[in-house]
Amino acid sequence: MKRLGTHIIAEMFDVQGDLNTVELENTLVEAAKRSGATILAHASHQFDPQGVSAMVIIAESHLSIHTWPEYNYAAVDIFTCGDDVDPYKALDYLKEVLSPGKISVMEINRGLLP
Repeated sequence: MKRLGTHIIAEMFDVQGDLNTVELENTLVEAAKRSGATILAHASHQFDPQGVSAMVIIAESHLSIHTWPEYNYAAVDIFTCGDDVDPYKALDYLKEVLSPGKISVMEINRGLLP
């Protein structure tokens, strides 16, 4: 069966990197670049008193992160379409920067075609 895209959902626990800065937007941009994606737009929002949501829209879909610094937790979403982008390169970079003590990763094949 052919798939249209790969969707990676990662839960990062005991994160050692900074989860409370809009610099996470730049981290996602770099992750997208390392995956070979075509970046179209990016944005982030810092919550008060803490936490960040950031998103990078790519021609091949998106990358996002939502953080809970009070729990040292980050929810990561990487969805890429086609075969030219490697979502695991993006995930590897995020793991390098955030240094989670524990990570749970789920891969979903999207758009399975007969």
